[in-house]
Amino acid sequence: MSSLYPDQQLRRRAMAWALRLKVNPKRVDIAEMPKKWGACTSDGVVIFADELAETDKAFQDYVIVHELLHLRYRTHGKRFHAMLSALVPNWRELEHKSHHAIK
Repeated sequence: MSSLYPDQQLRRRAMAWALRLKVNPKRVDIAEMPKKWGACTSDGVVIFADELAETDKAFQDYVIVHELLHLRYRTHGKRFHAMLSALVPNWRELEHKSHHAIK
């Protein structure tokens, strides 16, 4: 797997999480996103910042799970946070780090 380009590794990581979460993104795109790490469109396209591929795996998992959960929960409500906490227990710490990163 180390022979893959970072973007491909990130996309594969996202698809593995999608299977685990039983969600089906219409597409997983990697794009330049200067102001955020990821996004989920209302029609099911999940987009990750190309720079995310260069971050550590725990942070990637947090962003991936966060965006994929929006396929099930559109808002950051109680159910969304309960699922996020179950899947990425240290998400608050990772989110805090994300606000202090370049983005």
